[in-house]
Amino acid sequence: MIAPTVTDDDPDGDWTAPGVYRSAPGVYRIPLPLPHDGLRAVNVYAIEDAAGWTLVDSGWALDESRDLLGKALAALGSGFGDVRRFLITHAHRDHYTLASILRREYGTRVLLGAGEKPNLDIIASPERAAREPENTRLLRCGAVDLVAEIGRSGPWPRPDPQEWEAPDEWIVDRAAIAVGGQEGTRTLTAVETPGHTRGHLVFDDEAHGLLFAGDHILPRITPSIGLQPATVASPLGQFLDSLRLVGSRADADLLPAHGPIGGRVHARVDELLAHHDVRLAQCRDAVVAGNACAQDVARVLRWTRREHRFDDMDLFNRMLAVLETGAHLDVLADRGDLTRTETLDPETGATLATYTA
Repeated sequence: MIAPTVTDDDPDGDWTAPGVYRSAPGVYRIPLPLPHDGLRAVNVYAIEDAAGWTLVDSGWALDESRDLLGKALAALGSGFGDVRRFLITHAHRDHYTLASILRREYGTRVLLGAGEKPNLDIIASPERAAREPENTRLLRCGAVDLVAEIGRSGPWPRPDPQEWEAPDEWIVDRAAIAVGGQEGTRTLTAVETPGHTRGHLVFDDEAHGLLFAGDHILPRITPSIGLQPATVASPLGQFLDSLRLVGSRADADLLPAHGPIGGRVHARVDELLAHHDVRLAQCRDAVVAGNACAQDVARVLRWTRREHRFDDMDLFNRMLAVLETGAHLDVLADRGDLTRTETLDPETGATLATYTA
């Protein structure tokens, strides 16, 4: 197995290119592939630790990802057995599942935010209903046609239980995690930042001015909101509050799970808050114009930085668009800017939410 060369990270380079990139003293970025996913790659960060490594996130449990991670560790003069622990930002497959598999072979400890337990319990449950809770949420948004299209797309694969086993430790908010290496001992503070998922964590290395941000703060896109099995009342409300929380802490270099390094946390927080202010205004305007449910509003909005029309996107991204529109409408209703009415739809038997100005 030929190991890649360790190089200094280049914020202007191709952040998805396989390799080992020195992002800061004692910190290395290792991008791992996400086949057939628009995100293209996930950044795993290897931090020098006492007689080994602490990794922030792990990648998806794919042979290709495992092979590249093994080569990256070899470039650092190590192997899987030298990884002391994985600090997982949240329970999505591209962050959690490879850690779960490697632990079975090497005994590596896996740590995850305590707020993710409801999500992990549902993912691992053999009794989870097919396509739920997505179908129920989509029906609440008025997306009957999307639910029918999802049904025609065939069964969704069942999660592999080995990839979703419970962690060795549940991390509580503001837990201090000591990591020691050649650059000296550093303390990572785990900060709960719900929104993308209910138990999402960022790891703040305040002394060195670094924030391992997971999917909470991404440099080029805004993360999906509330894509998780355990329902919360207002995932977007949580996300906006979490952005303000991180913005109230000391500024830092942004180390995201998707995208290049090189940005600053406070500047990106301001941009994300401004983006959602615009989106909230657009959603309200769409309701004023007579669109009553989340799917109708989603259809009149434009999506991604490329301003795609709703009907031009694939099924998965249309589903995300409808659910995120519903999250924006609920924030407007919670603020009193819109009136929300929830009724039982006699055709679907599900709750339908409609909004008026």
